[in-house]
Parts: sequence; structure tokens; C-alpha cells
Amino acid sequence: MHKRLAALAMTVVAVAATTLATAPTASADSHKGCVYPRVCFYLTQSDWDSSRPTAAYQDVTADYQDLGPRSRGADYVHNTRNDDRAYLRYVVDGSPTLHYTCVPPNETHGFGEGITLTGIRIDTASAC
Repeated sequence: MHKRLAALAMTVVAVAATTLATAPTASADSHKGCVYPRVCFYLTQSDWDSSRPTAAYQDVTADYQDLGPRSRGADYVHNTRNDDRAYLRYVVDGSPTLHYTCVPPNETHGFGEGITLTGIRIDTASAC
């Protein structure tokens, strides 16, 4: 009887070890040099192509943060966060009218000529 219990215990331990070894990890991924849990900015196409973010933000805030010189007017923004959306504030062709867009979790938005990103607000909801 003791031999059967010992054999059963060893089988349970072996199965548990195999399950742990093959279980997917809970860690998040990075993309184009942007490491989780950041929202990364790429000032130029060259920065994007080289996977070289020029700025990154990760704090959830109630208000917009003004972008600095390494993020203001970026060509690309990538959100590596799994559950949080990133709202971006921008102007078009220097107009004083503010516009807003949302980058969902694990997505990238590109911005064309004439669009100048000016602010970011990371929010704890995933849907835009």
C-alpha cells in the first residue's frame, strides 16, 4: 500500500512539473523596442524601422501629460499594455483646435504629416 501511495505521489509530482514547464508565461511582450508596460513614441520613420523608441510613458493618469521633445509630433505610437488604452491629444496643421484618438492595448497608430501629438493619458480600460 505504501509503495502504491509513493508511486502515485511521484506521478502527481511529475505531472505537476511537466505542467509548470509547459504552461504559458504571464509576462507581456515587447514590440519594436517598446518594453511592456509602456506606450512608446517614435519621432521618425527611421526610429520606427530601427525599433528605437524616442520616448515612453507608463503612468496611468487622470489628466493629459504634455509630451516632451522626444515624443511631441511623433510619427508612430505603440501601446504594449495588455489592459490599458492610451488616449492621445493632437493638433492638425498647427490649428488651435484639439483632437483626440485612442490606441487600444497592443496596437500601433501611425500619424501623417500635419499631425502633431501633444499629450497622452493612459486609462485603465481596454476598449476605446
